[in-house]
Amino acid sequence: MINLIFTIDYEIFGNGEGSLAELVHGPAGRLKAIFDRRNVQFVVFVEAAELEMIDSHGTDDAIGLVRHQVRDFYRSGYEIGLHLHPQWYNGRYENGRWLLDYGEYNLCTQPQERIVQIVHRAIRYLRDLSGAPDFTPLSFRAGNWLFQPSRSLAQVLIEQGIRVDSSVFKGGLQHQHGMDYRPALKHGYYWSFTDDVNIASPAGRLTEFPTYTRMVPTWRLLSAKRVSLQRSSLARSPSLKSRLSRLQDFLHLKHPMKLDFCRMTMEELTNMVGDEIKKDREDPAVYRPIIAIGHTKDLIDFGTVEAFLDYLHGNGIRISAFDEAVRNVHNLGSSPEKGPS
Repeated sequence: MINLIFTIDYEIFGNGEGSLAELVHGPAGRLKAIFDRRNVQFVVFVEAAELEMIDSHGTDDAIGLVRHQVRDFYRSGYEIGLHLHPQWYNGRYENGRWLLDYGEYNLCTQPQERIVQIVHRAIRYLRDLSGAPDFTPLSFRAGNWLFQPSRSLAQVLIEQGIRVDSSVFKGGLQHQHGMDYRPALKHGYYWSFTDDVNIASPAGRLTEFPTYTRMVPTWRLLSAKRVSLQRSSLARSPSLKSRLSRLQDFLHLKHPMKLDFCRMTMEELTNMVGDEIKKDREDPAVYRPIIAIGHTKDLIDFGTVEAFLDYLHGNGIRISAFDEAVRNVHNLGSSPEKGPS
């Protein structure tokens, strides 16, 4: 059985640039309308640190619209996940721009007490946004997918009641930050872990649902649509060193292509999911949760999103959030078969 889970990172650019109205509120509202018409939902990974700092400093007039929108998502039954770029919390707003603390870019490398402080603060702000004092997010996604070294952050998430991580994209590699998800290629569509997100543990207290990827020749990532959006992101990297490091990450014969419904063409989306549909028809007993990713700041091609949803409906693919996936995994009570690579 295929279970497709759409996730959207609800955020502006990572260096603090961009308008909430243009990059967050507007695109998310249009996406919700598309999904509501089809009576399906997506997971909203709300970047809590960014929004709290913008909110507390009053640097964007659209923060009120964003607050209302997040509460509307929550009251409409959409799953609100925790997304965190910790460099925001020590940030300063000077001369019309944000100066962020890139010493805290990877939450996993911070002291344990700092991780606790940041996660507590972020959840507290999500409770304020949702209007639910007892709200605890089911799912988490690390900023820039950085969930290594995993142990300290995983422990804090477990203690806070978070049960799902979706930071991994199998085959992922970032030299600058020491992130290496190539060992995860041996795992299936999901796995449990406690101390190391790359190492499956049957008794693990967190379940990893990685963003679905397929290892492809690097040239396959050079579509005009993807290159245009990637160029915009690279231009906002905090330093030349960061930009050069990201380019180094691509200097391999194969690279993971994420199931990104904002950056991929319709042909790419249907080819990737079509392969899974064929597998599912041959062996429907295997549970196949497939995680699609998008970013509000990349969300400009709504026609492709609508066409992709119609394609999934036409092929009988169920769309849900992580809560259903967790129930399905619990009911299965066994390790998943090997997934795509």
